[in-house]
Amino acid sequence: MSKLEQILVLDPPNDLKFKGPFTDVVTANLKLKNPSDRKVCFKVKTTAPRRYCVRPNSGIIDPGATVIISVMLQPFEYDPNEKSKHKFMVQTIFAPATIADAETMWKDARPDDLMDSKLRCVFELPNENDKLNDVDAAAKAAPALGSSKADGLTAPKPMSAALDDSEMKKILEECKRLQMEVGKLNEENRQLKDDGLRQRKSQRSDHMTTNSNSLIGRESTTSSLPSLLVVIAAIFIGFFLGKFIL
Repeated sequence: MSKLEQILVLDPPNDLKFKGPFTDVVTANLKLKNPSDRKVCFKVKTTAPRRYCVRPNSGIIDPGATVIISVMLQPFEYDPNEKSKHKFMVQTIFAPATIADAETMWKDARPDDLMDSKLRCVFELPNENDKLNDVDAAAKAAPALGSSKADGLTAPKPMSAALDDSEMKKILEECKRLQMEVGKLNEENRQLKDDGLRQRKSQRSDHMTTNSNSLIGRESTTSSLPSLLVVIAAIFIGFFLGKFIL
């Protein structure tokens, strides 16, 4: 018995394209549409499970319904010279009447009942045209915002702008706090300078007092020397006079 063809319609059908830069998570969407009148179970597999996060990676699609699969590529260092060998496979099977355990259902499924589709991963870097298109789109969006303000309508503030405002408030508060600390440090510095000046003045006054006391002592000593000499001379004169008189 030949293998069944894939019942689901995949979009994209062959390649999953991931557009860089790859310094952050890059997401590619895969649409699975069930055009049949039966429920279909699906499971998504990859050759590099550590490099991708798939949500949801399995489930059941009702008749006529569509499920969007988010394939998230984790950040990595991209080498343009290296070709991607990563692949994905979407495996499907018609859902049985009752499903007690999905894992057991897949394990017990016959190979002839399984359907699968394979996709390869393609990594792309943004080119200059894409960058110019982004700039043009931003330029076109600016007048639209201006016209809404002119009509008396206020455009909703983007989340990034709100975050910028909150960050700016934090920065201003931090600047005020730093200015207050700088003022306190300047006041303490002035007090230390005043204390130093008072100590130096006190030391100078003490030094001058000590010098004046020593000068007074020297003057008193100097002034007492003539008196002592007069006394000694008087003693010698009295001694000689007494000797001659006697």
